[in-house]
Amino acid sequence: MIDTEGYRANVGIILVNDDGSLFWAKRIGEDAWQFPQGGIQKSESAEQALFRELYEEVGVVKESVEVIGRTQDWLRYKIPEQLIRRHQTPCCIGQKQRWFLLRFTGKESDVCLDSSDKPEFDQWCWIDPIEPPRSVISFKRSVYAEALKELLPLIQ
Repeated sequence: MIDTEGYRANVGIILVNDDGSLFWAKRIGEDAWQFPQGGIQKSESAEQALFRELYEEVGVVKESVEVIGRTQDWLRYKIPEQLIRRHQTPCCIGQKQRWFLLRFTGKESDVCLDSSDKPEFDQWCWIDPIEPPRSVISFKRSVYAEALKELLPLIQ
């Protein structure tokens, strides 16, 4: 779902374990790590997209998490000019994201990176909360920092 400004509606997912570490996943075939995220379909709410994307991308079901909070507003980032697909209609210039913080209550064996027809990740790990804004691709860094600044205090 792309809005009139060219931003695709999306959910971002921050999973935290009992140790306060965050779930971090590596995109297939790339040296790019990120939080799970994905588009909101026309017929679903942000929360419905959250649980669909959580299962499609990392195989975790709704029963294995507890929603702690979500960002108040949409957080936006622009896609670098050279990556914009100008031939698509409507043209997407970036993402507007509603971020969710979830406590992982399942077992690590519940994580399954190939639960969909098109897996996005091939590795995952738990990392310290200070790492994501430093390690994610540069054009997403400010959104990651904003989401973590708003949501992490909910677990402390």
